[in-house]
Amino acid sequence: MTKDIILYGSTGSIGVNTLSIIENTDKEYNIIALACNNNYQLLSVQARKFKPKYIIINDSKYYNNLKDELSDLNNITILHGSDWLYKIAQIKCDLFISAIVGIAGLMPTYNAIKAGSNIALANKESLICAGQFMMDLCTKNNINILPIDSEHNAIFQILNNKEKIHINNIILTASGGPLFNKNINLKDVTISQATNHPNWKMGKKISVDSASMMNKALEVIEAYYLFSFHIDQIDVVIHPQSIIHGLINYNDGATHAVMSRADMKVPISYALSFPKRDYYHNEILDLCKIRNLEFYEVDHKRFAAVNIAKETLKKGGNMPTIFNIANEIAVDNFLKNNITFDNIINIVSDSLDKILYCKFDNIENIIDYSGQINDQISLIAKKYFK
Repeated sequence: MTKDIILYGSTGSIGVNTLSIIENTDKEYNIIALACNNNYQLLSVQARKFKPKYIIINDSKYYNNLKDELSDLNNITILHGSDWLYKIAQIKCDLFISAIVGIAGLMPTYNAIKAGSNIALANKESLICAGQFMMDLCTKNNINILPIDSEHNAIFQILNNKEKIHINNIILTASGGPLFNKNINLKDVTISQATNHPNWKMGKKISVDSASMMNKALEVIEAYYLFSFHIDQIDVVIHPQSIIHGLINYNDGATHAVMSRADMKVPISYALSFPKRDYYHNEILDLCKIRNLEFYEVDHKRFAAVNIAKETLKKGGNMPTIFNIANEIAVDNFLKNNITFDNIINIVSDSLDKILYCKFDNIENIIDYSGQINDQISLIAKKYFK
């Protein structure tokens, strides 16, 4: 049976890997729409290969470039801007893949859930900023959220409708990133050091998040909403080999884990084929070649992000949104060489302390609020400029 797919974030690493899987499987997928932010060249190549009905480029200044690239095609509707991102997401499909980075992915994901589409989720902001709204709507519409992050994907696979009363805690693993076991002052960390991840091929922003442990902090917030465990039941351990992605400890002393190579195609293929497991092109894990698996406690004094995330969750309201946006602004300034690495977490903490608490009534409130506090957080960040 053919699966209808909408893929937002098609030119990023998740999108490229997803399309690679679709291209190399004998299963039938029908691409309804592809969307990206500004990479019109790659989007045009993808459009020619996969022939979607719609393509959307979010950054309107590249719209004419995209039209020129595809001027010989008249069977693809070319659209631009956030309004069209929102509208096309309202088309019901078998799987809406939400892989846009940032707050721009929030409203399309929400619209896709309202439309009745199952979600393969890579966009963190959808849960970090609007987790309760998203999950309540999923419950109401009987929608599956299939996490693409390897850690959440692992927990999702293990849970599989098991009774949570028998579970003691869940564990998300972290590689430790490029700074693990490095005897270096965080103030002196360079951009190249922070973006040189030892295990995963990722973009610069998420690589910096991994280096600061902020990526794992954000994943703790996601896990809280995805799996409905108490915040104190969600733990993190350092696992440098990135072979075990998630574990569940049961009250009877047993532990279940999901293991695979550090390859995003594994969780993506699981989400694409769910509820089946019918993609057979991923490399099988060879434990005899790996030999050793190591685990370490997180150094919360050196990397405070996970503990701050948990406190943020306990406060609720607008705090997770501030946490997320402050980190985005801080990382952007670090990558522009405006601040030192150690000040990323300082900007996040300062923003949480200085911005007043409030609650949201709906998703639109969150999007409006996100735009409003950008300037406020940017001013806080400027205090830390070199």
